[in-house]
Amino acid sequence: MTQHNLKEGPEAEYQLLMQEGELKPDPEQAKVVAKLEQLCAQLIDYPEIKFPARPWWSVSFAKWFAKNKPQPKGIYLYGGVGRGKSMLMDLFFFSVPFTSKRRVHFHEFMLDIHARLKVQHDLSVNNAHNSDPIQAVAQQIASENTLLCFDELQITDIADAMVLARLFNQLFDYGVIVVATSNRQPDDLYKNGLNRQRFVPFIERLKETLQVYSLNGPTDYRYARLKGVNTYYSPVNEETTVQLSKSFFRLTDRSVADRKKVPSAELTSQGRTLFVPKSARGVAVFSFKRLCVNPLGSADYLTIARAYHTVIVVAIPQLSKENRSEAKRFMTLIDALYEHGVKFLCSAAVPPHLLYTEGEGSFEFERTVSRLIEMQSQDYMARGHGLSCD
Repeated sequence: MTQHNLKEGPEAEYQLLMQEGELKPDPEQAKVVAKLEQLCAQLIDYPEIKFPARPWWSVSFAKWFAKNKPQPKGIYLYGGVGRGKSMLMDLFFFSVPFTSKRRVHFHEFMLDIHARLKVQHDLSVNNAHNSDPIQAVAQQIASENTLLCFDELQITDIADAMVLARLFNQLFDYGVIVVATSNRQPDDLYKNGLNRQRFVPFIERLKETLQVYSLNGPTDYRYARLKGVNTYYSPVNEETTVQLSKSFFRLTDRSVADRKKVPSAELTSQGRTLFVPKSARGVAVFSFKRLCVNPLGSADYLTIARAYHTVIVVAIPQLSKENRSEAKRFMTLIDALYEHGVKFLCSAAVPPHLLYTEGEGSFEFERTVSRLIEMQSQDYMARGHGLSCD
């Protein structure tokens, strides 16, 4: 394994961001960064998990391997929205010298797990074997990822809760290191959920295996950047385009001079790739054409809503009865963003109430107008990403 240079660790990267003016000194963040730096150092010589090719004894070997090597504790970081949890985890993730590592939104991870379990179940039925699908999937995940970093870990579904407990116990046994962010402390996971008592032993295992730290404080950096920012620009012209661009750079702590350096990104939705033209610090920029003229659906919009806390859509036209498909997609997009508390900024040809006044679905579009207006309010701006707005 390539030796890791600690000068490139999360602590050094954090200091560099402060020197460049992208971050302000924050004692609570600094404490967490120090813990992440310690874990990063512990992982320098931590061997990546490799399963032997002979499957009949690979599981036993993996458990023996996990017990006979020092296994650092991962980190569970919880706290209020806008405190920088995801940003700090990213600094850590990109500093760890593993090739077998994965950084993923927790909801997307669970969708992947359920898809893998279905494949394993089908294989078991077709081959008349009584193999354990969860153990098989755990072995797959461990062989692919020695380090797993989860964003926004939360449990709201009984199926997820039961699968998660068994799956993670296996992953921990195999030696997988987990770092996770959450809005909830471990003891509040799946709170008041159905049959929660069956989930409680896993919470105890989680607290034994991960170091639990809170990141709280009075500063909601995300909300502070949004405060006072106009969110709906109309009409679409050079002036409103410039204002919307300034909002993007304010939200991402970037200099307008670096506009050519803003990276793009790709998301995966049901096996398809979604291109994000501009993506930085949890903020995504799309054109209306890319999102609503192209044949995207609810699954695509949900993927975007889960991946970004703020979405900017440029050049929304006034829609007519000939644009009923585009209007329907726009309604679906706004529903997905609204349900996940995503902040929405846009430039549009006309005010919300004039966007789509005639044509099929124009009556239903009134709900979209109402949501667009609510999404401009300070109460909506203060909501956390991923939290229901109803």
